[in-house]
Amino acid sequence: MSEPTPVELLTPAGGVPLAPREKLMLLANGQRFTAVIHTLAELDVAGQLAGGPRHVRDIAETAGCQATPLYRLLRFAVLIGLFQETEPEVFALTELAEGLRGDLPDNVRDAVLLDGSERFNRAFTGIGHSVRTGKPGFDHVHGMSFWEYLEQDTQALHTFDAAMTGISRRLGRHYLERHDFGRPSRIADVGGGRGYFLASLLKRYPEATGVLFDRPSVVTEAHALLRERAVADRVDVVGGDFFTDDLPTGCDTYVLKTVLHDWPDDAAETVLRRVRAAVGDSGARLLILEQVVAPMNTWDPAKFLDIDMMVIMGGRERNLQEWRRLLAATGFRLTGEPATGEWTVLECVAA
Repeated sequence: MSEPTPVELLTPAGGVPLAPREKLMLLANGQRFTAVIHTLAELDVAGQLAGGPRHVRDIAETAGCQATPLYRLLRFAVLIGLFQETEPEVFALTELAEGLRGDLPDNVRDAVLLDGSERFNRAFTGIGHSVRTGKPGFDHVHGMSFWEYLEQDTQALHTFDAAMTGISRRLGRHYLERHDFGRPSRIADVGGGRGYFLASLLKRYPEATGVLFDRPSVVTEAHALLRERAVADRVDVVGGDFFTDDLPTGCDTYVLKTVLHDWPDDAAETVLRRVRAAVGDSGARLLILEQVVAPMNTWDPAKFLDIDMMVIMGGRERNLQEWRRLLAATGFRLTGEPATGEWTVLECVAA
C-alpha cells in the first residue's frame, strides 16, 4: 500500500472527496496551515489543554488574546485533526496536537516555532531565486545567510538550538534502536549542538568518553545538558568552526548527525576533509547520520526537507549516488549499503 499524500492526510475520514481543482487550491494555500499551527504553538494552546478540555474564553484569557479570533483558528485546526471541539466553543487535545505540548519529551513545538517564524517563512518568497541561481532564497530575501542571522538574533538562535535538540531526542532513539554502534571508546560528535545525542551514546556505552565540537555560541549551553544527563565528566567540550579549525584527534568514532545536509557539496566536502585529516591513519570510523533519498516516485519525507535545505541554508538531501560521489572526493568509502527513504547511518572508513 502506498503512503497517503498530504491532501489525503488532510481529508477527514468519511469526508467528501475533493475534486482535482479543490485539491490543487488546497495545496497552493498551504501557508494557511503554517500560520495557524505556528500561532497556536506560540499561544501554547496544547499546553493549556494538557489537563483536559477548556472553553475558548479561558484559553484566550490565559494566552492573552481575543476569544473570537482564537475560536476561528481552532475551528480551522479541527479540520486537519489538530484539536477537537467536544461541545460548542470547548476544545480538547487530539493525538496530533500532543506534539505541540512543550512538556512532552518528544514534542515538536520548537521545530514548529522555527519553521513558522517570520524570517523562515518569508524566505520561501525567494524560492524562485533558489531555482534560478542555485543560491539560498533566505540570503536573497534577508540580505544575510541563515547562519549570520542566528548569530545576530539571540532568540532565534535559542529557538533553532532548541528545535535541533528536539530533533536529536527523536532521531537519537531511532538510531540507538536500529543501529549497532559497535564498541566505541572515544566518540567525536562534530557539529553536535548541545550534546544530547552524544550524551545518549555515552549512556549506552558507559566505558566510552566523548568530544563535543560545535560553534562557541552553541557549546556554551552544552555544559548544563551534559551535567543533567550525568556524562559531563566524560566529555571534552570544544568550541570551533568545522570549516576552518582542526577537529579533535585521537577518537575511534566520528559522528556527523544532520550536519552535511545543511551545506552544498563544496562546503560539505570541506567538512569531510577536516574529518579525514583528524582520522588520519588511525582506522577510525565516520558515521554520517542522515537520509538517503529514495529514487523516482517513491514517497520519501526527505524530498520535503530537501526544499527547506535549498531555500534556507543552501544545502541538500542526497541520494546514494550523490553520497558515494561526495565521500569518494574526500577520501572516504561506504562499508555497507544504507537504507533509503528514512533516517539512516552511512558508515564510512578512510579509502
